[in-house]
Amino acid sequence: MQPSPRLTTPSTLQPYICATCGTQHAPTARPPLRCIVCEDDRQYVGWGGQAWTTLDALRASHRLHVREEEPGLHSVNVTPSLMIGQRALLVQGHSGNVLWDCLPLIDDAGVAVVAALGGLSAIAISHPHYYGVMVEWAHAFGVPIYLHAADRAWVCRPDRAVRFWDGASLRLGPDVTLLHCAGHFEGGALLHWAGGAAGQGALLTGDLINVVMDRRWVSFMYSFPNLIPLGARAVRRIVAATQALPFERLYAAWDGKVVRQDAQAAVRRSAERYLAALDAS
Repeated sequence: MQPSPRLTTPSTLQPYICATCGTQHAPTARPPLRCIVCEDDRQYVGWGGQAWTTLDALRASHRLHVREEEPGLHSVNVTPSLMIGQRALLVQGHSGNVLWDCLPLIDDAGVAVVAALGGLSAIAISHPHYYGVMVEWAHAFGVPIYLHAADRAWVCRPDRAVRFWDGASLRLGPDVTLLHCAGHFEGGALLHWAGGAAGQGALLTGDLINVVMDRRWVSFMYSFPNLIPLGARAVRRIVAATQALPFERLYAAWDGKVVRQDAQAAVRRSAERYLAALDAS
């Protein structure tokens, strides 16, 4: 039986949260001097300099909102939008629910809704920009966090809940599989949900594969905020990873960023367009 959800109890040490990227850091008496996630070329330090916040402060101004995307899949959003603005996705798998990607917020109301949907059996995250307050979520539900070992150095709040996996894939259940694709982080991962799209399969991608404004297409970047493109070899590696299992639908990291039909072909033709643009330059 899964333990009752609980939120972690504050102590004299505070696990500060970066106010720009939303990554929670190990508890300290004072805010850290730097956020390694934001100092990296793929992210940025806010224009006013490095700033920090806390869960208590965020809970006073923001809340979680859970919405069904399709049978067996719910999005978990922060309202109003916060920091990078990503959503998490709750996959109701045959052997337990998996929270895909994480947020910079957790609150009692959100935990209660997720618990009513069956709770969690695991958390899995595409890459470090979406680590958020993953340890708080893991403690609330007593579950492990699965991160690819290639991104070990980016974990800012180490915890026993974190489990590093390696290799090309990791099966979390009969219908949920993690696929290593690298991309804009070396440990970048995708989640394949066989039950998605009425059994035709869905691929959850974070922004390693991002749905663009013309939602028939996707694209790839090394850095979205700094507009650094991803190299051809990395794009080909991502596409190769997506061919391992069939999928009709693709969900990226933000609301509305969904390719609803023929998504596997959309990834292939989008990569061809992207690579042609690189060659033309």
